[in-house]
Amino acid sequence: MVSATTELHPLDPLTSSEIETAINIVKKAHGDVFYNVVSLHEPRKAEMSKWLEDTAAPKPTRIADVVVIAKGGKVYDGLVDLKDGKITKWELLDGLQPIITMEELVAVEHVCRKDPKVIEQCEISGIPKEDMHKVYCDPWTIGFDERHGNKVRLQQALMYYRPNVDDCQYQYPLDFCPIYDADKEEIVAIDIPKVRRPLSKAPAINYHPAAVEKAGGYRQDLKPINITQPEGVSFKMTGREIEWQSWKFHIGFNYREGIVLNNISYNENGTVRPIFYRLSLAEMVVPYGNPEHPHQRKHAFDLGEYGAGYMTNSLSLGCDCKGSIHYLDAEFPSRNGGIRTIKNAICIHEEDAGILFKHTDFRDESSIVTRARKLIIQQVFTAANYEYAIQWIFHQDGTIQPEIKLTGILNTYSMNPGEDTHGWGTQVYPGVNAHNHQHLFCLRVDPNVDGPNNTVFVSDAVPSDAPVGSPENFYGNAFYAKRTKLSTTGESKTDYEGKTVRTWEICNTNKPHPVSGKAASYKLISREVPPLLPKEGSLVWKRAGFARHAVQVTKYSDDQLWPAGRHVPQTSGEPSLGLPEWIGDGTESIDNTDIVLWHTFGVVHIPSPEDFPVMPVEPITLLLKPRNFFSNNPVMNVPPSYASTPSQVAAGNAGVYDATDKISKLAFTNGTNGTNGSCCASNGANGH
Repeated sequence: MVSATTELHPLDPLTSSEIETAINIVKKAHGDVFYNVVSLHEPRKAEMSKWLEDTAAPKPTRIADVVVIAKGGKVYDGLVDLKDGKITKWELLDGLQPIITMEELVAVEHVCRKDPKVIEQCEISGIPKEDMHKVYCDPWTIGFDERHGNKVRLQQALMYYRPNVDDCQYQYPLDFCPIYDADKEEIVAIDIPKVRRPLSKAPAINYHPAAVEKAGGYRQDLKPINITQPEGVSFKMTGREIEWQSWKFHIGFNYREGIVLNNISYNENGTVRPIFYRLSLAEMVVPYGNPEHPHQRKHAFDLGEYGAGYMTNSLSLGCDCKGSIHYLDAEFPSRNGGIRTIKNAICIHEEDAGILFKHTDFRDESSIVTRARKLIIQQVFTAANYEYAIQWIFHQDGTIQPEIKLTGILNTYSMNPGEDTHGWGTQVYPGVNAHNHQHLFCLRVDPNVDGPNNTVFVSDAVPSDAPVGSPENFYGNAFYAKRTKLSTTGESKTDYEGKTVRTWEICNTNKPHPVSGKAASYKLISREVPPLLPKEGSLVWKRAGFARHAVQVTKYSDDQLWPAGRHVPQTSGEPSLGLPEWIGDGTESIDNTDIVLWHTFGVVHIPSPEDFPVMPVEPITLLLKPRNFFSNNPVMNVPPSYASTPSQVAAGNAGVYDATDKISKLAFTNGTNGTNGSCCASNGANGH
């Protein structure tokens, strides 16, 4: 039993003691097993909503979601009631493989180094037996391979070599791919290409300090930039609930999605407005574009196959997070039934966000300028070669901005001198072929815009249908926002359209704005929305059904959390699991009801030498922005830096509001940097 459950918020992640309790209950009933998942089974929404409305109502029971692998590779899904101390569900799965744990990934490399068949292939590549300790691999789930199916738990080993332990392994890729059987703990096959590509002999190119110093040293012209909050932060934490400015929400975390945000509301002048019940990054797929075997298997579902939570970095003060930081830890089971703690898994901090709003009257230079700040909830996870910094950015004006920063190292493959990449990749360094790929993310949006019954519309900016010279559009300049209701799950399958600057509006049609008459809404503004490039009917297309469209909408169902399915490794895509199942025949109504919007966005990466040996950050961002939601500008009550009215200017600036900071100063004092006047003392050229 866990007495601490009475003190926990129902959406808090399982504590270490709760994880231990669940494991002990399972051990007692089923003996020694491997633990792939012991995580919070989120309360049913109806029960949770009642408790959120009235905390005197019965508190949802803490339940553990458990996935284990027993002897013989048998996989079980279970639920453990932590209050009553009993297993309430125990289901044997057939042909499904659970998420790959970090311990499973680490094991593959040690087996590869000792396997005679791998050693033989290394020798063929030009690596002597005595150098096997210099051989490394990035283990990936095999994706799906029809030769092996999905009843045996497999990984594929992407092979590399490091001449020295500090060298970047991705500049020395090897051309063969071992297949690892997790139950047997051995290599059961090796995929060998028709054209062999021996180990590159190019000199090492590294990004660590010793290598940079050897190559000429670091830049010497950077001065320190410090972020200070001498009076402390402006947010308040109560457990895992945060209040900042007018925002209030709960910060959860799980093994798969990482950060999960719940019960998001905004206080507008004393009225608490519900906006979203749950937000998360629910899945992603990274399909690679080389059609040669076995590269067709390279399409990683980093969340569903490995877990953004499991792969999360422990963040460092003044390094990953700069300023005044609050951290939250994460606790997971180890595979053998222990506890693994990731310190500082989430960092929370504020940043200056530039100008919030400003206006200067050209007639008399009266002006107002108000600076913005933003709240950032961040995690960073490492998926083998790539790093993903996931930021949930909250703005004072009611905007939520999910942003992902991609960095790390390209996945690479060997190539012969002068070899034609056929356009499927780029030689980024001698002997190093970086294949074209996509990073496609799926955002799960569970809206609660002024209440649980919402409707989604597509909004397209289009010119008037009336021709030039007509009475209604005589000069031909008319255009408007054409709104199309998505009434059914089938109609919801929509794609981005750049020429109409397409957006999607999540509306409460029951709550019209008192002035505009339009429905209270939150608009999805997303313009980095490439299509899934693998063709219809391809293996990736079948397995990643969520990525076939930019937006899809379903009616809410408690256990529909992950759009590629609950268990992703080694799925064949026949049938396509997850979102295609839930869309069904497309006839279910999603009009004015409890819905979930699924949005796939991302980037197409055609590699270049500038991305190697380590990649500068590439950001991907989108906005969830209030439209016809607030009475008017909701941030007029944010204190300005400077404000003057025409009458104050006429009176010689008497009584102006001046809260300009006393830390900012001129960069130079030789008279070439302008004057150090008031914040808005000078009006530039007129313009619009």
